[in-house]
Amino acid sequence: MATQQFSRRTFLSTSAAAAAGVSFLWTPEMRAEMPAPVIVGPTDEKLDAFITAYMPMMNAPGLSLGLTDAEKALRAAGYGYANVELRQPVTTDHLFQIGSITKSFVALVLLQLRDEGKLDVQKPVLDYLPGLPIVTEFGTVTVHHLLTHTSGLPDNLGLFSADPAARLVQGFKPGEHFHYCNAGFDILGLLAEKLDGRPWRVCVAERIFKPLGMNSTRGVITTADRARAAVGYQPYWDDQVYPRQGKLAAAANMVMDDTAGCIQSTPDDMARYLRMMLNGGKGPGGRVVSEEAFKLFTTPYIKAEEFSPTSSYGYGIAVDTLDGHRILRHTGGMVSFASSIHVDMDGGVAAFASINAMQGYRPTAVTEYAVKLLRADREKKTLPAVPVIADPMDVDNAADYAGAYTAPDGSTLEFKVDGKRLLLVDGARMIPLQRAGGDAFISASPSTRAEYVFAFGRKESGKEADAKKKQPPQPVIEVSYGPEWYAGSRYDGAKEFHAPTEWAAYAGRYRSDSPWGGDAHVFVLKGKLTIDGGPLTLLGGALFRMGEEDWSPLTAEFLHLFEGKTRLARVAGMEYWRVEVG
Repeated sequence: MATQQFSRRTFLSTSAAAAAGVSFLWTPEMRAEMPAPVIVGPTDEKLDAFITAYMPMMNAPGLSLGLTDAEKALRAAGYGYANVELRQPVTTDHLFQIGSITKSFVALVLLQLRDEGKLDVQKPVLDYLPGLPIVTEFGTVTVHHLLTHTSGLPDNLGLFSADPAARLVQGFKPGEHFHYCNAGFDILGLLAEKLDGRPWRVCVAERIFKPLGMNSTRGVITTADRARAAVGYQPYWDDQVYPRQGKLAAAANMVMDDTAGCIQSTPDDMARYLRMMLNGGKGPGGRVVSEEAFKLFTTPYIKAEEFSPTSSYGYGIAVDTLDGHRILRHTGGMVSFASSIHVDMDGGVAAFASINAMQGYRPTAVTEYAVKLLRADREKKTLPAVPVIADPMDVDNAADYAGAYTAPDGSTLEFKVDGKRLLLVDGARMIPLQRAGGDAFISASPSTRAEYVFAFGRKESGKEADAKKKQPPQPVIEVSYGPEWYAGSRYDGAKEFHAPTEWAAYAGRYRSDSPWGGDAHVFVLKGKLTIDGGPLTLLGGALFRMGEEDWSPLTAEFLHLFEGKTRLARVAGMEYWRVEVG
């Protein structure tokens, strides 16, 4: 059976929603009342038409937008609500958490230090920080490897564990693969602090914010800025899979200085930052980094298809093409914010957008359409049409999944099609399903709480060489719901599966206290141990590799066996405790 695509970034759900606070769900009345900025031209009109349709479809309470060319800011605007309960509109003064876009700031600070002769990016990072809790058995990790996500270290959130003996262990030789690694940029933040001699918040303010006039931006996330910050929102029921249009709740306040993603900013300030990129590293008062350093910053070192099929990665920034133009781009995902930047280096325009909810994916559609509009306007060409936003409930290939599926015990699941809708038959009820990605679906019924996704599997395409050729998708032959497996009429494989008896001790529901954690469901499916549908491969004892790649550095370990059950799972460096609450 085809397993779900797995990475730490897709595995992590959001954790406990604040007990207090208003629930949020877009209604036609709220959409009609949604605060929006003043339209001043045809470019604004088209972009606003797209954004006002995009936000309810993404279930985003508010959005912050900044647009610029190489000479000046073109627009800063707020849409929707910074605080839903108070019906407080988003303004250009509200701080939004920009998440992993912070990584480009880290890279530029380090390139400044390189310009000053304080750093050699090709030197081992352990030469600078010898006490790091890392194991480099596959090869030396340089600063360059960390900047390009090619170190081989796992993408753990948090460098230092409660277990003083814990180490980040490589999974592959540095430089061989792109593996997004937040812990690597936490290391780079520590390196910046050591070489600069000041805390990160001071270092980045003095080196980047002040020279660019980013006077409202903050280098860390703290409750001291709560009055200026937009309220972030996350799923109301965070222990379940949730549809995009599911109810939201205000997230708890966050305090964070991890340099993988700790900057808060405004649209005006982000426009200043992007303007520096459009000018090749120059700010209003001169160069922020040298020409040579900016070239290092924007060189495409390794393919990074996690961003797009055409993306590569530079130093803390993705390098891509859009309509034949060279662009710089990145996204940022926080517990309750999602952000995106597009910088069209050839077209001379750039866009920033951030929403105060972690719904669907980042607002890349907004920033991409914005730069297309700005470029067309700049070149006196016809403005591109407003993109059609697909209804998240539409399943164009719903017929692929329709039919009855039978479990080994004789129980069945049945799916039907109604137009472009895929429906689960539940007695007299028809439960609508929403695509969660690929061949996976979740219940979109507001009255149905569901622990798992419905993961359909297709017939294998045969030889590996044939599988790489573009061809029609193979037929759907099976479906799973958590540990439950059902075969379709076209399935002709084995129907009895066996797993080591000790794995029964690992199976169950685990929960993390981290704001990045949430729930993890461990179960045996078709004789294989999985965690939230992602495959686990035994490395030894109770330690497993996560994901399908044989080089994946991510691991899951099951600890504290008591009364036949392990009580702790250490997953991608975070601790999850077993919970049995029904």
